[in-house]
Amino acid sequence: MSMRVTFLGTGGSVPTTERNPSSVLVNRDGDRLLFDVGEGTQRQMMRFGTGFTISDVFVSHLHGDHVLGLPGLLQTMDFNDREAALSLYVPAGAESDIEELVHAADTHPSFPVHVYGVCPGEAAIVRDEYEVRAVRTDHDANAVGYALVEDDRKGRFDRERAEELGVPVGPKFSRLHEGKPVELDDGTVVRPEQVVGDARPGRTLVYTGDTRPTETVEAAAEDADLLIHDATFADDWTDRATETAHSTARQAGELAARADAERLALTHISSRYGGDVSDHLAEAREAFDGEVFVPDDGETVDVPYPEA
Repeated sequence: MSMRVTFLGTGGSVPTTERNPSSVLVNRDGDRLLFDVGEGTQRQMMRFGTGFTISDVFVSHLHGDHVLGLPGLLQTMDFNDREAALSLYVPAGAESDIEELVHAADTHPSFPVHVYGVCPGEAAIVRDEYEVRAVRTDHDANAVGYALVEDDRKGRFDRERAEELGVPVGPKFSRLHEGKPVELDDGTVVRPEQVVGDARPGRTLVYTGDTRPTETVEAAAEDADLLIHDATFADDWTDRATETAHSTARQAGELAARADAERLALTHISSRYGGDVSDHLAEAREAFDGEVFVPDDGETVDVPYPEA
């Protein structure tokens, strides 16, 4: 199962020529999930060739740089004759505000748009092999982050051992891998634990939106394969980060280290840094030994399974 992340917008509140406001598209084996939809997201989707066939939008909070792209995106979907329903997930209590935004500029999509409020700790969606949970964040707004958490996968099937035990090649292999014992022609019962290894963990991706460092994000990001964390400022503006309820790159690195995350993407970069993110990278890397990067708009990364 593939998981691919496209960073559509990696900038802070003020867009620059290099960085659009916040938006991240996750394509998990064909399920296309959009996290935040800052101004110009529809153009970024065209620019970077992602298309518009998304099923779910997860809004972290209602500050303009995270939602002002929604009316235009909906209108473009309408012009493209979309018929499938679109689900919008927002922090509980913000439903009516986002519904007003859906209809801003006299926009009335011809396809169904469903708005759902979610509280921290709740699952916004539950699919066959994964779910997306809301995570409590610490921002100066009604805000949540989101964690995409996959189910554990079956353990590896030891074909050689199964054949040694006399299991014939065929349907009995599948039954054992599904956790069911099988009986051989001589009456011997072979149990799954004899030929199937321990369950293997799925992947975890955490998107914080805007937030100060917080224990709830740290808990959600434990052993995460990819943590996408607010890093609006470098150390030179630590006081400003605290005042405006954002994080520094170093703080994001320290949190990733405590959570034992695999990779850390620093986003929501303030326009005051122009195109120079060297301090962000250096300071986060002093705190975190894993992979750290500041994605450019349009950058795409794959999230492999932990053992890959």
